[in-house]
Amino acid sequence: MWTAKKLVRAYLDFFKEKGHTIIPSSSLIPENDPTVLFTSAGMHPLVPYLLGQSHPEGKRLANNQKCIRTGDIDAVGDPSHDTFFFMLGNWSLGDYFKKEAIEWSYEFLTSKKWLGLDKNKLNVTCFKGDKDAPKDEESAKVWESLGIPKERIYFFPKEDNWWGPAGKTGPCGPDTEMFYDTGKEACGKNCKPGCYCGKYFEIWNDVFMQYNKTASGKFEKLEQQNVDTGMGVERTVAMLQGKSTVYETELFKPLMDKIRELSREYNEKSARIIADHIRAVCFVLAEGKGIVPSNVEQGYILRRLIRRSVRHARLLGIQGSFTKEIAKKVVEVYSGDWPELKKNSGLVFKELEAEEAKFAKVLSQGVKAFEKIFKKQGKISAKDAFLLYQSYGFPLEMTAEIATEKGLKVDKKAFEKEFERHQDISRKATAGKFKSGLADHSEVALRMHTATHLLHAALRQVLGEHVQQKGSNITPDRLRFDFSHPEKVEKSQLAEVEKIVNDAISKKIPILKEEMSLDQARKKGALAFFDAKYASSFHYGLLQQTDSGQGKGQGTGRF
Repeated sequence: MWTAKKLVRAYLDFFKEKGHTIIPSSSLIPENDPTVLFTSAGMHPLVPYLLGQSHPEGKRLANNQKCIRTGDIDAVGDPSHDTFFFMLGNWSLGDYFKKEAIEWSYEFLTSKKWLGLDKNKLNVTCFKGDKDAPKDEESAKVWESLGIPKERIYFFPKEDNWWGPAGKTGPCGPDTEMFYDTGKEACGKNCKPGCYCGKYFEIWNDVFMQYNKTASGKFEKLEQQNVDTGMGVERTVAMLQGKSTVYETELFKPLMDKIRELSREYNEKSARIIADHIRAVCFVLAEGKGIVPSNVEQGYILRRLIRRSVRHARLLGIQGSFTKEIAKKVVEVYSGDWPELKKNSGLVFKELEAEEAKFAKVLSQGVKAFEKIFKKQGKISAKDAFLLYQSYGFPLEMTAEIATEKGLKVDKKAFEKEFERHQDISRKATAGKFKSGLADHSEVALRMHTATHLLHAALRQVLGEHVQQKGSNITPDRLRFDFSHPEKVEKSQLAEVEKIVNDAISKKIPILKEEMSLDQARKKGALAFFDAKYASSFHYGLLQQTDSGQGKGQGTGRF
């Protein structure tokens, strides 16, 4: 039987035979793409190389990439959508192009040596063309040469057969997608690949990056033509095993069984949501990047996933703490291939339990307030939603989800206007109190700025390497240093941090400033948590002196 492990091994072996170097999965937290919160495709870590920079491993690459797509959160619970998933991919960085990519896709899918799928059940889609780019006849002709008849080759518009860019600008291009006919009866005359009735199962996506979208919205031809492909592990394994949902495979079944065991009033959709969301949170926390549940950016997504899980647990009749029990199953199922899950399991369990406990009270109060408003008015207005948010910390998404279950709709745009109005009032009340960064450039302020580097190093040494600078405010009178840490810092820890900083200052270490590329700086041990803003310089003297056997980069702060 095809298992996920077997599929991944076969895929990587196949492309290794085709001259590809197998590279490791990149972090879920993007380093080269500040336009997205999470790595949502294998291409994100490779953007510089897709734009022409030489990759140290060559022009042909393949891997199994961890991904998160936050746009699918509301769709989770259906047979195939996941927030977190694994994406198999192969890339050509200015090497082979459409012909080889399509021929190899066909070989891997249909060859008896590999997946051995019935070629007569294979359907494909190509880009139909528009004002930005022509119809992709080239891809269609390659498919025809392989024996796919014209009636099983479909042409779709940009929303279906175009990939990227991930942000407003960047590499992009037309794609060709492969769908397998499951044999299920068509839902109607217009049933075709891309229909969600279950007849056509999407297997693979070959993207041909021929263009770069500019800030002005133009699509310019790239000098280097690239191939970027993606095969979702969960969906493909479900199809190969003849399962109707990804939640029936070995990737989810132990989690689903545990949820069923804990439930008093089981329903499949809520169980799927919990399994998906807890799995996603575990993988993010296990990276140890300092991303924890919060009200901003990646931390907000984690908070939303955990809190949505808690609400659906209550719908299943699960009372009390439960997230750790599901997380244990995630560690059990995945740590063999992803050892960071076991290594950082303590942190994972701790953050899950803390957020779950924090939200339990909020959920109870918020639901009661929602029901009271609904009973009185028969509806939930944007102002009501904001009241629930402001007074009870009840997220808009949660209000909207409960409203939908009651056949109601919350005007999210009106909510955002209400939110903005209150933010403006808040800004005016606190105007001038906290300016970010270096408030002036006097000698004293500059010394304080240098002290932030020492402080950052000492905090990481005492509290752990998860500590990351999140901001600073520096004046001649004082410095404020914001950093990530999931719990209150004890007095004894503060005293230790103070001693480390004062000892370093007393040594009167000369500070050297050296300009270099970000990659060069990282090779020397520099830490970078603000890639989008600071790309070229760091305090070399601090870096060298504060190492003290604790690991390079301890003395770098913000650069």
